[in-house]
Amino acid sequence: MVFDAELRPHRSLSMRGFRLLMMAVIGVSAIAGSAVYLAGAWPVVGFLGADILLIYWAFRASYRAARRCERLRLTQEWLTIQRIDPKGRDVTQALRPHWLRVELDEPAGPSTPLRLWSHGRAVVVGSFLPPSERERLAGALRAALGRLRVF
Repeated sequence: MVFDAELRPHRSLSMRGFRLLMMAVIGVSAIAGSAVYLAGAWPVVGFLGADILLIYWAFRASYRAARRCERLRLTQEWLTIQRIDPKGRDVTQALRPHWLRVELDEPAGPSTPLRLWSHGRAVVVGSFLPPSERERLAGALRAALGRLRVF
C-alpha cells in the first residue's frame, strides 16, 4: 500500500454540543412561548414548537449526511476509490496509477473540484472537503504517485 486515505465531511458541533444547543433552543422557546401565551397570543406557541422541530430536523439531516465517506487506496497496480453514501451503499471505482493525473486549480476555491484523470476519464474526489483540505489531499496524492513511479 503506497497511499491510504479516508475522507469524511467535517462537523464542528459534537453530539454533546447539539444536545446543549437543543436544550437552549427549547428553553428560549418555552420562555418566549409562556410570555406570548400570557399576553393572549396563544397560537404563536405552536409556531415556536414548529421552530424547535425544524431546527432538530435540520441538524439530524446534517449529521446523517456526515456519514458519507470516500476511501482512496493506492497500490502498485490500482488506485481504488470507494464511496459510501449516508445510507451505507458502497460504490468502488478503480484507476491505473501509471497514467493517473491529479488536477486541482491553484489556489483552490470553494467550488474547485479535485479531479483524478486516467485514460480520458475524470473522477472527482473530496467534493465535501474545504479548499485547504483538497489542496493537502492533492499534494499527498501527487507525492505518493511520485514515489510509486520511481520504482
